Amino acid sequence: MMSSDASSLHDLPPVRGRLTPNRDLSDLTWLRVGGPADWLFQPADDDDLAAFLAALDPGIPVFPMGVGSNLIVRDGGIPGVVIRLGRGFNGVDIAAGTVTAGAAALDAQVARRAAEAGLDLTFLRTIPGSIGGALRMNAGCYGTYVADHFVQAVAVMRDGRRVTLGPSDIAFAYRHTDLPPDTVVTSVTLRADPGDPEELAAKMEEQLARRDATQPTKDRSAGSTFRNPAGFSSTGRADDSHELKAWKVIDEAGLRGATRGGAQMSPKHPNFLVNTGGATAAELEALGEEVRKRVFEHSGITLEWEIMRVGRPASDD
Repeated sequence: MMSSDASSLHDLPPVRGRLTPNRDLSDLTWLRVGGPADWLFQPADDDDLAAFLAALDPGIPVFPMGVGSNLIVRDGGIPGVVIRLGRGFNGVDIAAGTVTAGAAALDAQVARRAAEAGLDLTFLRTIPGSIGGALRMNAGCYGTYVADHFVQAVAVMRDGRRVTLGPSDIAFAYRHTDLPPDTVVTSVTLRADPGDPEELAAKMEEQLARRDATQPTKDRSAGSTFRNPAGFSSTGRADDSHELKAWKVIDEAGLRGATRGGAQMSPKHPNFLVNTGGATAAELEALGEEVRKRVFEHSGITLEWEIMRVGRPASDD
């Protein structure tokens, strides 16, 4: 049944893309959980997106969704309109020392295309998700972050205005920016240092092997669950300190492999929340909150979620 929120959206603006009512979102998230969006909008292009938002009732909430790699959608779904960019927003263009990627382009794809052109964005290769999401959370790996390469982004605001955002417009922090949650990023331009394509390809293969050896890449997860209390990502170097790493404080609290229903903190990497099969969003979130509680009791450290949790619990449906 469509929610009461959705029933009031019968006068949505016309679109050239796809507008789907009561669209289940569980198959669009890496954790494979979550209820429906009142409406899912997949715009045809920038013009379609801008026109839709300009004409949309300002009282209707909007949530831009990437590829769902860092997301728990609660079991009651998401009110209003979820916007998911697709084919018209995944191009990658290479210029002198810069790479401009549509927000729907996968991080790994951008890293590969850049390397083929002799540009080093290899830090993106093992980061799950799309470039729009990577910008929004200032994604990083091996001590390098989107902020270190950022030139500009193009975005559509909630009122349909198209804007170009530079470094001074975005307050980058560890795993965070202050972009309004209903701003839809459509493309990102990054600067990159030159490198030898073969050497860059080899570096990425090494990164992938290291990731596969230490992370549950074959399980249903959403990447790192909590931010590192140290305030920075792993450097990947031999002298990297693991004190105040999220996985370490979780492990020390005895929570490696902890379960709740179908949810589990991975035995392979205890900062990875895994759907072992049949987990609900409520179980995944509750396990995460239990971990936060027990880590605090054990060490006095308050873990902060890195995974975004959105929507309504099932009881509110």
